[in-house]
Amino acid sequence: MNRTVYSIEGKELRSIELDDAVFGLPVNEAVIWYAIHNELANNRLGTASTKDRGEIHGSNAKPYKQKGTGRARRGDKKSPVIAGGGTVFGPKPRDFSYVLPKKAKRLALQGILSLKVQSDTLKIVEDFSIASGKTKELAGVLAHFGPGERTIIILKDDDPLVKRAGANIPWLTFLSYNRLRAHNLFYGRRVLLLETAAKNLNTFYNSSDGLKGAEQREVN
Repeated sequence: MNRTVYSIEGKELRSIELDDAVFGLPVNEAVIWYAIHNELANNRLGTASTKDRGEIHGSNAKPYKQKGTGRARRGDKKSPVIAGGGTVFGPKPRDFSYVLPKKAKRLALQGILSLKVQSDTLKIVEDFSIASGKTKELAGVLAHFGPGERTIIILKDDDPLVKRAGANIPWLTFLSYNRLRAHNLFYGRRVLLLETAAKNLNTFYNSSDGLKGAEQREVN
C-alpha cells in the first residue's frame, strides 16, 4: 500500500510503499489483548504483602475461658475475626510475569500497526531531529499534526536530543521501531512514524530480526 509522507510542517511531500504483511493485516483482537495483558503483568511489582495470624505479634492466650461466660467462644487476639488480627488469604509477594510466544507478540504488533493505518491515526513524517533539545521546538512540530493528545513517535534510532525535548510533554511517548510496546501503541490516539523507521519496519517484521526483537522484549 502507498501512504503519504508529511513534512514537519504537516505538508504532503511524497508517497512511501508500506508492506501489507506488516501494515495491512486483518486485526486479531484476541492476540492484541494477550500482548497488552502480558506487558501489564510483566510490569507489576508484586510487592503487596499482608500478615497472617502466625505473623502477628501478640499473646496466644484466650481472652476468657471457653465456657460459662455466656459469650461467644473466642481464640487469641491474633484471630482474623478481631480488629488488628491476621489476614485470611491476603496477598503475598509474587512474580506476575510470564513469557508470551514471540510469534504471538510479533503478530500483535503487526495487528496494531495495521489497525492504526485502517483508522487513519498513523502518519508518516519525514526524518527530523531536535538539535537544540528544546521542548518548544518539538511542540511546534507536533502542533502541525493536531491538538495535544496521547501521541506516539516511532523513531528510527535512539535519538537522545529528541527524547530530551519531549521529556516535559506528558502525553508524548517515544518508541524505537525495533522495540515497540503493544500497550503504548494501541492506546496512542495519534502515531507519528518517521520515514526511515517505516522503511525499517517493512523488513524488520519480515525477517528473523523481528523474532529476536520480540525475544529481547520478553527478557527485558
